[in-house]
Amino acid sequence: MSKSRICVGAIAGAYGVRGEVRLKSFCADPGAIAEYGPLWSEDGARQFSVTLGAPVAQGFAARIGGVITREQADALRGVRLFAERENLPALPDDEYYHADLIGLDVFDTGGVCLGRVKAVLNHGASDLLELVLPGRKGAVLLPFTQAIVPTVDLASRRIVADPPEGLIE
Repeated sequence: MSKSRICVGAIAGAYGVRGEVRLKSFCADPGAIAEYGPLWSEDGARQFSVTLGAPVAQGFAARIGGVITREQADALRGVRLFAERENLPALPDDEYYHADLIGLDVFDTGGVCLGRVKAVLNHGASDLLELVLPGRKGAVLLPFTQAIVPTVDLASRRIVADPPEGLIE
């Protein structure tokens, strides 16, 4: 996937029998997902126009251009939707798109490389950086807070972190 596109949602399957889909939005303002279109499949081969319907559990009922049957809607289950970066709102200095953080190297305050960001997770309380550490199996979850991650330098592709004692040994 091109760095010029950001994942903004996913199709969770059919909703009803008239070709609507259940759409999960990953946007800070979930209803804004339709404003960022057209949306693209991860491989960039398919383009989707989206019209949001009523809010439903964990998302929205939505119409996808050209989808008119339940079978067509269900065939889109699992498709992740991407928007052009230029269609997304500019972020304040202390906010980042998850896609921009993945792959960055993480250093401690002394300049020692701790690892690389594999994923950004959020289980309700706050974001966590999943770090892959050199020479270690598994991953470490680092809270993505200002106190623990004081510096994110996208231009240099690096993060400076001050992890709690004992988190990374």
